[in-house]
Amino acid sequence: MRVLVLGAGVIGVTTAWYLNQAGHDVTVVDRLSGPGLETSYANAGQVSPGYSAPWAAPSVPAKAIKWLMMRHAPLILHTRADMAMIRWTLQMLRNCTPARYAVNKGRMVRLAEYARDELDLLRQKTGIQYDGRQQGTLQLFRTEKQLKDAHKDVAVLQSEGVAYELLDADGCRRAEPGLAHSEVPYVGALRLPGDETGDCRIFTETLAQMAEAAGVKFRWNETISAISRDGDKIDGVLTDKDTLTADAYVMALGSWSPQMIRNLDLKLPIYPVKGYSITADILDDAKAPVSTVMDESYKIAITRLGTRIRAGGMAELNGFNRDLVARRRDTLNYSVDSLFPGAGNLKDAEFWCGLRPNTPDGTPIVGASKYTNLWLNTGHGTLGWTMSCGSAAVISDMISGKAPAIKTDDLNLSRYNG
Repeated sequence: MRVLVLGAGVIGVTTAWYLNQAGHDVTVVDRLSGPGLETSYANAGQVSPGYSAPWAAPSVPAKAIKWLMMRHAPLILHTRADMAMIRWTLQMLRNCTPARYAVNKGRMVRLAEYARDELDLLRQKTGIQYDGRQQGTLQLFRTEKQLKDAHKDVAVLQSEGVAYELLDADGCRRAEPGLAHSEVPYVGALRLPGDETGDCRIFTETLAQMAEAAGVKFRWNETISAISRDGDKIDGVLTDKDTLTADAYVMALGSWSPQMIRNLDLKLPIYPVKGYSITADILDDAKAPVSTVMDESYKIAITRLGTRIRAGGMAELNGFNRDLVARRRDTLNYSVDSLFPGAGNLKDAEFWCGLRPNTPDGTPIVGASKYTNLWLNTGHGTLGWTMSCGSAAVISDMISGKAPAIKTDDLNLSRYNG
């Protein structure tokens, strides 16, 4: 079958790889000059199924008010006449109930655990390298309340069979010796030994090269202008260079997915949530993180990537704005320097921002649409790389007429009555 994948971030490239390995004739089209150059470029570097959780949690409405007043705020909300942002925010708030949180987190962990297993198989099969480590994630708590609240997530982890450890302060230092140099009075952590780390951009670039060598065709510097339909089928994709046709189409354009399918009478509840990162060379290996530490107070992930430290986080609602704001860099610097003082060259770190395609309930939209040959693989939020191999395998199985290995009926657009 001829399949056209729209988008060459980590989601589009992994989808192309799985479809190619299933025997399909695959083409990928992207407006940029290569793979993984936007949201996948400098994300936090986590493959974190154990940490998969929706932002829409019962405590978020109260916390949001506090966050907005913090100097180093994890949430930045810009007042603007943006109906898409208003609709998305209201939908997210409706998901901030204990019952909906449990359902949403459960299906996110299900997909993410499957994706981690698929990534492991891919690594075994191909030997792909991407500054990866398989040494777990430490969700670090600076307050007793954070540690107490972690027990709510533990219940979901137990129900999904996810390995975890609750650590005291000494246990934190045993897991991450660099924390011994910190003066922060942290009280404990939730350790997720099955989580992994690595450079998502290197992974995406390398997998794209492997896919091309296996026969996938990539069309770079080609901007999609419209998708045309004929009845209940898609009959072509118009670009600034050509009209592209295929037997099946996969939407993997992240934050840009809603505007690409607006003319198809499909509404994707996806909003671009801006995140920031810094990437610094390690100055003192003994003071650096071993894997990933999630600073729960500021919602910042600090990750070891080979000889570099990546710190990423924050959630800024400001449409498609991609300005680099110095105050956000200060927040990243503060989190790293307070927990791992002297570990990295923060002064010369690369400062970056990207737009995460977030759904109101946290779960990506993976599966069929009302058009018989249009498939959706988008809306992964902060967990694009974490879920990439799993959602790619699901889409590949569906297009191939196979039953996916996990339950998927609650992952598609129908849960929004679309």
